[in-house]
Amino acid sequence: MAENIARVLADAVASDPTRPLLTWYDDATGERTELSGATLANWVAKTANLLVDGLTLGPDDRAGVLLPPHWQTAAVLLGCWSAGLTVAEVAGPVDVLFAAADRVTEADAWPAGERYALALAPFAMPLREVPPGFLDYVVEVRGHGDHFTPYAPAGGPVEEDLLARARARATAAGLTPDDRVLVDAARHPDPVDWLLTPLTAGASVVLCGNADESRLPTRRTSEKVTRDLT
Repeated sequence: MAENIARVLADAVASDPTRPLLTWYDDATGERTELSGATLANWVAKTANLLVDGLTLGPDDRAGVLLPPHWQTAAVLLGCWSAGLTVAEVAGPVDVLFAAADRVTEADAWPAGERYALALAPFAMPLREVPPGFLDYVVEVRGHGDHFTPYAPAGGPVEEDLLARARARATAAGLTPDDRVLVDAARHPDPVDWLLTPLTAGASVVLCGNADESRLPTRRTSEKVTRDLT
């Protein structure tokens, strides 16, 4: 039976919805954002409802995601998968596009029915100026529902492949649900590595953007890190 990423997320959250599931650091800005399983699931549900209720998208539709590793990227990706969308891996026509504000110039290669820009700012602050032809993701997503029931069918061959790769990586690393995994975002930009590999093991993630190597030893201690993703 094909696996479903939404089910993997639900299982990871169910063990303890209050525990930190994803902690984001940006050493360029000093930001630290901690999301419990329940909080991440809430953002995922809002994103899925934006896609389904707001845009009437679902299985067989495609999303383009031009975003770096980030906690909001996790919400977007997991929301797309929960709604049954395929996340396109190469440029081309898509039904919806999510792009970081500094990558909106790439949008021409991704013709889309609707386009959302993300500031990726601390505290999920909105864009100061919304690029022409885009909507602000954090503004639009907040108005949608906090709960979403993923589609019953499994994710199909694309999700199967993503999860198979993630499970193989998690097994090779010996990850367990008790692990807290430190990930350098610059070294591991593939969401299979920084998001799905820990998630399939039920482990939590400390994701570091613009990582300052001098801060990592103290962070490993303060965040009770048990593994580094290398």
